[in-house]
Amino acid sequence: MLTITPFQPHHQQGVVELILPIQQREFGIDIDIARQRDLLDIPGFYRQGAGNFWVALDGEQVVGSISVLDIGAGQGALRKMFVKASHRGAGQGVAGQLLDTLLHWCAQQGLGDIYLGTTAQFLAAHRFYEKHGFSLVAKEALPARFPVMAVDSRFYRRQLPTS
Repeated sequence: MLTITPFQPHHQQGVVELILPIQQREFGIDIDIARQRDLLDIPGFYRQGAGNFWVALDGEQVVGSISVLDIGAGQGALRKMFVKASHRGAGQGVAGQLLDTLLHWCAQQGLGDIYLGTTAQFLAAHRFYEKHGFSLVAKEALPARFPVMAVDSRFYRRQLPTS
């Protein structure tokens, strides 16, 4: 049974084992854990202000992740959205559930603008974000506090109603 839950320390290894192989093997990105210090202290990095980090669990196995980094001024950066290959696709619904959880949280926390960066290779991700209301934006239009990653080449924004 699939559940979406806020990150807990015992999910740490599962998150790393989910994300690194996708980055390295599936997409050929030259990145390792040493260059992703946020994954070594998820609560300390993401749970600041309105930020948070969630995992998708199939039983006890981490099969997905998503986070929002509070970058100030009512804006958030969507980060670390990954879904295990076996759990991808519209029929599975994992990515949609993760994104819905994040967007609901953001609206409740008063984050009205959500930005994200992705790579040119992540074509399915581009389609997913566009289908879910994100619009392509130029790098120059990003907020000054948006954390641009070296591998990012496409950027998106979604405006949310806030409560």
